[in-house]
Amino acid sequence: MTQHTHQTAPTQYVEANGIRFAYRRFGKPGTIPLVLHMHFTGTLDHWDPAITDGFAQDREVILFDNAGIGGSSGEVPTTIEGMAADSAAFIRALGLGQVDALGFSLGGLVAQTLAIAEPVLVRKLVLVGTGPRSGEGMATLTPEAQRIFGASYEPADHLWLKVFFTDSPASQAAGHAFLERFRQRQADRDPEANDKVAPAQLEALGKWGAPRENPYDYLRELKQPTLVVNGDNDVIIYTVNSLILQKHIPNAQLILYPDANHGSQYQYPQRFVRNTSTFLDS
Repeated sequence: MTQHTHQTAPTQYVEANGIRFAYRRFGKPGTIPLVLHMHFTGTLDHWDPAITDGFAQDREVILFDNAGIGGSSGEVPTTIEGMAADSAAFIRALGLGQVDALGFSLGGLVAQTLAIAEPVLVRKLVLVGTGPRSGEGMATLTPEAQRIFGASYEPADHLWLKVFFTDSPASQAAGHAFLERFRQRQADRDPEANDKVAPAQLEALGKWGAPRENPYDYLRELKQPTLVVNGDNDVIIYTVNSLILQKHIPNAQLILYPDANHGSQYQYPQRFVRNTSTFLDS
């Protein structure tokens, strides 16, 4: 059997709830799969091969486009709960009874909601660069995020140098290395998010971040062992939100990487894979 990698894994499709989900599946069979949930407007090809291939050495990795994203059909839900329900439908359509869930940024909101709704399906949880309901600065895009996403970049993917990395020379060097990895896959690339995606996701983010009474009480429902990861200077979802998650989730631990912004895992991919794998294997 061919041992696929991030670069060679074919895009496959499975149907559930009237949605044709696009996904890629590779790594070590016979293990508990790690299902990755993507950030705002991201697709299958926005993951870092250094991370996905790193995880695939010891476990099966599943990347997917949720409803309305990339190669998947359907419409993007305007609530995080709707996105989590679609994620659960996708996982079950693959015939999986238990998975580990990793969520990055918007995907972290989906992953924590999935874990609460499906406590048997989700064994362990990894939350990266994300935050709780009504988190600090989460009612709207942060001022820094508004400036970053409102600017123009040439080439276009230099946007990610601002979103994921700090302005320090070391962080920017790591960012350029990430972009080199990010661009490597040329065949069978996923379609970019269409113009309906961002408005729907922004509506969902607004509902999630809106102020409410006792906003963090729901985190007590997260019974799974949880690893929270962020950079120490996240300007997209402020780092303090990772501290809130760790404080209120009953069985959570926190890692903050130095001189790192929203994409700390892309700045320190080997360290992130090592730390996360230790957590998942423990």
